[in-house]
Amino acid sequence: MTRPRLILLLIVVLALLVGLGAWLGHRSGSGLSLAAPPRGGDFTLLSAQGPVSTQAFRGKVVVVYFGYTYCPDICPTSLATLGAALGQLSPAELAQVQPLFVSVDPQRDTPARLKEYAAFFHPKLIGLTGSPQTLAAAAKAYGASYSFQPADAQGNYVVDHSAFTYLVDTQGRLADTLPHGASPEDTAAAIRRLLPH
Repeated sequence: MTRPRLILLLIVVLALLVGLGAWLGHRSGSGLSLAAPPRGGDFTLLSAQGPVSTQAFRGKVVVVYFGYTYCPDICPTSLATLGAALGQLSPAELAQVQPLFVSVDPQRDTPARLKEYAAFFHPKLIGLTGSPQTLAAAAKAYGASYSFQPADAQGNYVVDHSAFTYLVDTQGRLADTLPHGASPEDTAAAIRRLLPH
């Protein structure tokens, strides 16, 4: 295992061991609420394989989460929960779901880094980024808020961000917004409710 992969794995394990409770007051993500009532909508952002448009996923339930790969706690916990929820779906159900991780930190989160990071949580999870303008527009549509904090002497910084998981139905309409801390079981149940029967 390469050193970057080992570091990412350790971050994920640490976040899971520490648990949600100890981090709820931490300034890296749990403190921000929705910027506005989410309305949803299509967006096109960049993955390691090229542009990805949510319009391409009509007929599937799309799960959207906004965050960044350097997040020390909230993102790993939320994405681990999402991965566990997806693991509860049958192969037929999973085939009708597309999870997306949108990084709001394009300066550090390249498409290649996002691909590697997303793979730790689930093989179907696609990491996306874009220009500050396209990311701001996508986040605004979903009511997601984020704020860059001043960098330290080494140039490191955190991004405060809301931590909601958005579910888009098979017609491309925002159907549900799950709060941070929703269990894998609740997340899987919410996804199943939107699947065609």
